Amino acid sequence: MLDLGWRCGLIALLAAVSVDVGAAKAEDPAWTVEATYTADLIGPVAGDGPRRGVLLDNLDIVADLDLERAVGWRGATLHGYLLSNQGGAPNDFVGTLQGVDNIEVGRQALRLYELWIDAPVGERTSVLAGLYDLNSEFYATDSAGLLIAPPFGIGSELAATGVNGPSIFPSTALALRINVAGDSGYVRAAALNARASVPGDPDGVDTRFEDGALMIAEAGRRGGSGSLAVGFWRYSQDQDDLRDLTPGGDPVQRTAQGAYLLGERVVLGDDETRKVTGFVRLGVSDGRTSPFRGGWQAGVLVERVFAGRPDSALSVGLQQGRLSSRGRDLIAAGGVAPAEAESSIEITYADRLTDRVTVQPDLQVIFDAGGDRDAEPSVVLGVRLTIDLLP
Repeated sequence: MLDLGWRCGLIALLAAVSVDVGAAKAEDPAWTVEATYTADLIGPVAGDGPRRGVLLDNLDIVADLDLERAVGWRGATLHGYLLSNQGGAPNDFVGTLQGVDNIEVGRQALRLYELWIDAPVGERTSVLAGLYDLNSEFYATDSAGLLIAPPFGIGSELAATGVNGPSIFPSTALALRINVAGDSGYVRAAALNARASVPGDPDGVDTRFEDGALMIAEAGRRGGSGSLAVGFWRYSQDQDDLRDLTPGGDPVQRTAQGAYLLGERVVLGDDETRKVTGFVRLGVSDGRTSPFRGGWQAGVLVERVFAGRPDSALSVGLQQGRLSSRGRDLIAAGGVAPAEAESSIEITYADRLTDRVTVQPDLQVIFDAGGDRDAEPSVVLGVRLTIDLLP
């Protein structure tokens, strides 16, 4: 765990040197550096669990180097990303299967979250290699990005897979990604170490690939007012069945795989006026190696809610994580009547108070938390404060 004094000192230093960094960027435009601090106060105010607010935070330091300007490597970029998370665990008091806050972590640490090089191969193709967050390009919809609940980032049927989770927040994995971009569409594919681990995690970067790879591919089309994409994923090595055992008592090995569909569309306005964008996502999995057999998320994002406040934004999202029969069996084994799904609705509003400070109140209502069909609905209130530490 990072010492609190050291952490506060780092934030203060970043803020203090922001003017100098801006000047340096002007002199050396090959570098871009961003630093963002996010703090959440969030917790349940109704439901079966205790009512308690939890403070947690997230520090992002991202640097990109234009390798064409720096060393003449045409079109190539070197990307580095430091991530630090501290504070409490609000889901301990809510008890959901999918989480309530997308900066909550199981282990507090300073991590080298991403470190990759992306370089062109021909006119339309690029290849990326290094520590890479698959959700930065796969299974992502921009219009869902304001929502805080984790399922709006990546579907739970994929997030709950792998030895210790796929290569997503807060730990990534070594990966190779290929992207082919057309005039209005794209095709991309990646192979990622099935064991996510980075510097800052107990074992550092895993380079052995003993657990195989997660392979994922996505194809999509973008138009002037919307986009549509479909994706497929599969692990190269079989995974443990959640329920079935061999005669020797070991878990039966199953193929872990799934697919998803993403769509978003501007339904009203444009970038110069109030704009309303809708999104819908649907995912399915094998349902044998994951407690989720699928799920869906849908919602809207309203930008420029108030004409006089260009940075105001409102988002409403609904989601449901559908439990597999094996997931329900695990819940029933704990003496709980299992639900078919865990569902929630989220309403959140964000607005910029100053050039660098954004505040975002948030409301979530969770139904059948923890897959318990007898659970009272949980109401979670929170507020997020985001500070851009560097211009």
